[in-house]
Amino acid sequence: MRTSPSWDPAAYGRYASQRSRPLADLVAQVGADAPRLVVDLGCGHGPATLSLAALWPQARVVGVDSAESMLEAAGELDTSGRVEWVQADLRDWDPASLGEAPDVVVTNSTLQWVPRHLDLVGAWVEALAPGGWFALQVPGNFDAPSHRLMREVADEHPRAGELTAALDVPSVGEPATYLRLLTRLGCAVDAWETTYVHVLDPDAEDEDPVLTWVTATGLRPVLDLLEDDEERAAFVEPYSAALREAYPRSSAGVLFPFRRVFAVAHKGA
Repeated sequence: MRTSPSWDPAAYGRYASQRSRPLADLVAQVGADAPRLVVDLGCGHGPATLSLAALWPQARVVGVDSAESMLEAAGELDTSGRVEWVQADLRDWDPASLGEAPDVVVTNSTLQWVPRHLDLVGAWVEALAPGGWFALQVPGNFDAPSHRLMREVADEHPRAGELTAALDVPSVGEPATYLRLLTRLGCAVDAWETTYVHVLDPDAEDEDPVLTWVTATGLRPVLDLLEDDEERAAFVEPYSAALREAYPRSSAGVLFPFRRVFAVAHKGA
C-alpha cells in the first residue's frame, strides 16, 4: 500500500488566501440551506473545515484526515471545539461511523493522494441523506512545469528510481470523468475546471515562491525520501533553478497558473 506523504501545517499555511479560494468557489455551488451534518474529507490543518462550520453554524461538522500533525494543528485552531476531528485513511473511513447520514460531504484538494478514489465516491454518495450534496475539488496541473520539472530532476538524481516511484501520484479525473460517474449514481451534477493565475510574492521577499508553494504539497514525497542534506540539495538546487526559469518574476510578482477540477452532485430526494 502506498504510504501517504508527511504534512507540515506551517508550510501548508503559506499562501493561505490563494489555497482557500477553490474551496469557496466549490462550496458556492452547494445548495444546502440548513444541513444537519457536514463532513470534510481530507480536512488538513483546519481552516477550510472551520469555514464550513461558519457557513452552516447550526450543523454538526466532522473533519477527517489521515495526518496526525494536521489534526493536531486543526484542534489548536478550533479553540471552541466546534468541529469533531477524526483521524482516518479515506480508503478505510466508513460513513456509518458518523451515526447518521450526512447532508453535505466535501473533499477539497485531497483525492489526488487517494488511489482508486473513483471507487470510493460511490459509497460516499450512497451514504448521503436524501437530497444531500457531494462536492469535490482536485488539482488538474500535473502536466504544469512545476510538476513536469519535478519529475525531470528526479530522473537525473542518484536515487532516481525511488524518487520516480514516490512521485507516482494517483491520477485524478477530468471534469467529464466526475460528471459521468456522479450522474450514473443518480445525481444532478455540475462539473467544471478553472485555471487560477496566482500572483506569488508581489513584494519580492522570497527568492523561490513556487518552490515554497510545492514544498507544502507536491514536493512532500521527495522531501520525505531525501532526509540526507546532500541528497536533498542535489534535488532542490537544480529544481529551484528550473522553477525560476519556468516562472520568471514579473512586475506584479511571480505568476503561477494552477488548473483545478471541480464537481458538485445533488442527490435526489
